[in-house]
Amino acid sequence: MFDWFLPEKHAIAILKKDHDTVKSLFDEFEKAETSAARKKFIDQALTELKMHAILEEEIFYPTVRRQVGNKVMNEADEEHHVAKVLIAELDHAGDRNGHRDAKFTVLAENVRHHIKEEEDEMLPKAKELNIDFEQLGQRMLERKQQLLKNGIPPDAEHAMVANAGGNADSPARAAARRRKAPVSRKSARSRIKSRSGASR
Repeated sequence: MFDWFLPEKHAIAILKKDHDTVKSLFDEFEKAETSAARKKFIDQALTELKMHAILEEEIFYPTVRRQVGNKVMNEADEEHHVAKVLIAELDHAGDRNGHRDAKFTVLAENVRHHIKEEEDEMLPKAKELNIDFEQLGQRMLERKQQLLKNGIPPDAEHAMVANAGGNADSPARAAARRRKAPVSRKSARSRIKSRSGASR
């Protein structure tokens, strides 16, 4: 079992505190009985997750990557990307399609998995490195203060979702739109012909 008894300003202690904060917000969301309460916990969790991702991607991950290994770090990068796409969709769409709570639940499941992998694999390996973790932690805390003061900068995932116009954020929603769209027999036949021609 990993020893979490670390000084408060130790970089790993800061990450663990962030993990505990978002897990607590996920739990509060699940217990919330009103949509207003759920929205409050979603908004708080999204802000925490965005700041946490920046601290890891800009400061912590580059510091430990080489020693921890590309396999673990690349997987962490991809898990961040998936979470940030869901965050961007939650930010972009609001609740106009009725999927906000479901999307947030999926985000929470993904983030819990990511946290478990970090705490079981990455952070124990990182802790053994010859790094001044308190100095690293200080850099992380300073960056967090900048984010709180100046706001969170846009990321590639938000740009991607914005460019899609929010229309492709749910396969179920896209399928429902296709079912509602009137299709003439002629256009349906031409689509079938073009597909069969493309498969040859």
